[in-house]
Amino acid sequence: MEIVKAKISDLDGVMDLHKRYHINSIDPADKPDGFVTTNFTSEQLHALVEKECGIMIARDGGRIISYAMAASWQFWAEWPLFSYMIQKLPENSFNGQSLTVENSYQYGPICVDKAYRGSGVFEKVFYASLDSMAGRYPIMVTFINQINPRSYKAHTQKVNMTVVDTFQFNNNDYYMLACPTKYK
Repeated sequence: MEIVKAKISDLDGVMDLHKRYHINSIDPADKPDGFVTTNFTSEQLHALVEKECGIMIARDGGRIISYAMAASWQFWAEWPLFSYMIQKLPENSFNGQSLTVENSYQYGPICVDKAYRGSGVFEKVFYASLDSMAGRYPIMVTFINQINPRSYKAHTQKVNMTVVDTFQFNNNDYYMLACPTKYK
């Protein structure tokens, strides 16, 4: 297995994995084990790779088995949920610092093929993504839909993110979490 920054040539594999576990297309039997909710256009994914350098992937034998996305708030601002989160940032702090678009970035979604869950791939891709952004931001921020307990457990127990707020958006309840990008 290798963990690397995604290239444009990896995007078809990223989207295949994404579609399998997206809330709109996931097999109902797999939904209790976690899902992703953000939709992407081809142009957005290209920008995420080329401008933000924001997709880390795990590959096993040439097959993409996991990804984690991360980017500046400016990148995410066109999505209504992220725009709302940007407005909420100043209402929150982490480790004594007020959250801003300058000192934090948005991480996620992250997805792991179900055949590799529980094998440590989640943690490896998470920390590779965190490392890739540490030179630009001191704080990572994300959200988790409260109906996704597997993701919540992974982020609060396996990688030790901290809940800094809860909020509602579009009839859904979310946790807002944060962690430092320098963790060692």
